[in-house]
Amino acid sequence: MITGITAVFVLTGALLLLFGTGLPIFVTFLIVNVAGTFLLLGVNGFTLLANSIYDTATTGSLTAIPLFILLGELLFRGRALTVMFSSIEVLVGRVRGRQFVLAVVLSTVFGALSGAAMGVAAMLGKTVLPGIKARGGSSSLAMGAIVSGASLAPIIPPSLLAIIVGTLAGVSIGDMLVGGIVPGLMMAALFVIYILIRIRLDPSLDTDGEDLPPERGSGAVPKALLALAPFTLIVGSIMGFIMAGIATPSEAAATGVLGALVTTMIYERLSFAVLRDSVLSATKISAMILLIMASSKMFSQLLAMSGGISAMTAMISAMDLPGWAMLLVLMAFPFIMCMFIDQTALMLIVVPIYSPLVVHYGFDPLWFWLIFLVNITVGGITPPFGYVLFALQGAAPDEPMTAIFRSAWPFVGIFIIGMLIMAVFPPLVTFLPSLAR
Repeated sequence: MITGITAVFVLTGALLLLFGTGLPIFVTFLIVNVAGTFLLLGVNGFTLLANSIYDTATTGSLTAIPLFILLGELLFRGRALTVMFSSIEVLVGRVRGRQFVLAVVLSTVFGALSGAAMGVAAMLGKTVLPGIKARGGSSSLAMGAIVSGASLAPIIPPSLLAIIVGTLAGVSIGDMLVGGIVPGLMMAALFVIYILIRIRLDPSLDTDGEDLPPERGSGAVPKALLALAPFTLIVGSIMGFIMAGIATPSEAAATGVLGALVTTMIYERLSFAVLRDSVLSATKISAMILLIMASSKMFSQLLAMSGGISAMTAMISAMDLPGWAMLLVLMAFPFIMCMFIDQTALMLIVVPIYSPLVVHYGFDPLWFWLIFLVNITVGGITPPFGYVLFALQGAAPDEPMTAIFRSAWPFVGIFIIGMLIMAVFPPLVTFLPSLAR
């Protein structure tokens, strides 16, 4: 029988090894859970395993996940996002480096509405990137703008990862969703500032300047704003209802789905095929996420029952590190590990281990877990295994993987700067949620 810190290292090590085999995340957790339950509790422990899976799968707050997924599926499959694409292009207007700014804005907005960073990167890799290259712009800067903006999907609400982190860490999901607004927009602004500075220093990175939309200057701006109105209502209804205390995140998500249906209908894209495919895809994705959540919750319970969590908390606390040093250590580990393993898988392992330490050091839970959320988000664009980078390469096969890696590193640095700003100025994270309470 394994107990204490040994159990933490054995069970966590087994998970990491199985992740390396390429097995699905939930299968890996299930294998370790079954083996760990048998070793720690014997045959009688399987009743606890079944009860844990049932309790997690029936958690009311998790109903927001399939609803947010369905919202994104409806907008993507209904092709309503093509309207947003052309409208935002008009609104960006005549600015130096407009195509790169457009890439950041589009990827940020698309990612926020759909929650699918890989899908956004692939879509813009097929649309925006070829246009920038054809006009003589820097493909490296364009690729960096696309993957960085797309990677804001887990931060800007509606965010599936925010719901998962909030559920595992015991933080209000509404606060997690609202708290991600300012950090997400701040990161997007930092990306745009970086792009404008790069082009100012090296004008050769920009396109040839002949890419202004023909509608610009002929009443196109009011038309573009009118076309974007339904999308504004979707986001406004979701976050407005949560902040005003009118609806829970799950209820607000249902309102968002209704808004997506109406928006798709307005743009004459709603059909039975779109509804069918959206529901089927959302069902498959949601089932996989709930399986992963149920398995990971049991894993955290195993660690707690082994005494490993309390032993590790006591050991780390005995080191008597200052708060800022402990924060640095706790953020450095997932940042490095996300270079090599799936960010969701790592998150499911780390959250139950970190939770007692957050309490011990007196960190504001909302502030800490939102910085953590941004941190693991960077894993999507961090070489060598950032999944968003591979999605872009699939959409732009002419671009070598090494070039995509190089394009991402400056934006990884901007993410780090953004996390430092959040750490130094906690109100950036906590101000909006405090208004909603």
